[in-house]
Amino acid sequence: MPELRAEGIIAAPILPMFPDQSIDWTSLRSYIEGVAAEGPAAIAMNMDASEGHALTRAEQVEVIRVCHEAVAGACPLVSGLAAGSTAEAVEIAKRLRDVGADGFAVFPVFPLFVGDALAPEVIADYHTAIAEATGAPLLAFRMRTMADFSREVLAALAAVPGFLGSKDSTDKLAQTAETIDILRTMPRRIGILTGNDPIILEALLLGCDGAFIGFAATATARLVHMHRAAADGAIAEARAIWAELGPLARFCWRSPLRDYRPRMKEVLVMEGRIAHATVRLPQTGIADIERAKLKELMTAAGLW
Repeated sequence: MPELRAEGIIAAPILPMFPDQSIDWTSLRSYIEGVAAEGPAAIAMNMDASEGHALTRAEQVEVIRVCHEAVAGACPLVSGLAAGSTAEAVEIAKRLRDVGADGFAVFPVFPLFVGDALAPEVIADYHTAIAEATGAPLLAFRMRTMADFSREVLAALAAVPGFLGSKDSTDKLAQTAETIDILRTMPRRIGILTGNDPIILEALLLGCDGAFIGFAATATARLVHMHRAAADGAIAEARAIWAELGPLARFCWRSPLRDYRPRMKEVLVMEGRIAHATVRLPQTGIADIERAKLKELMTAAGLW
């Protein structure tokens, strides 16, 4: 199996569900097998895209177990890790590691990590505890609502064993550019993966090492191709791919942002990859007018 690295296209697929909101395990297996066959650098479950926030701990563990079997070593399997305390994070991380997680995308602890800046050692100690307990590589999840990753914070994270880099979901390209500049001065290579689905190519051309994205739930192979083209300097080729896929990504991630989940599920239903577009309450589905627009954009993108 390839080594987990903070580069390339890490796909964050959706989680198929039945109309009663239970998990469709059969569809999940076949869908994840298909995504893995398209060559992503890794697959990440229990993320926001796969409604990890709406799952019980038992369901999160079973999702990783089933996906581990489905991926079958084709690429690393990452689990999102969200907890309210260091002890809780360590406990669930061990369980996820035991059933097949090859690494973790560590969510910030709410509300502690959100808002005013924390001392770098607080952030580093949290990630260190998880790394030491599991022996697994880590990616930090920098969210839009999270305090900035200062030079001091990034340096502290770089000292964490197994820390690979961050999923950067800020929507401010200037902030991303500043982070890229800081990371290039670190004593060892620390990667940065854009988590901003509407501007994937733009972030790659800015200097991101790859993308950790929910949009790779579809058209995974084409996004992998786009990343390779951009990395090889074949910019016109990369732009041609994004000209086809970008309008769909921007529509799915338009306001209200939370509705990207049901929109992406509708895309996969239209592709015939899953049976239902069900999302867990309190989130609901989309209107017919959005469904019609998705069909139009999917046709233009060659997905319909």
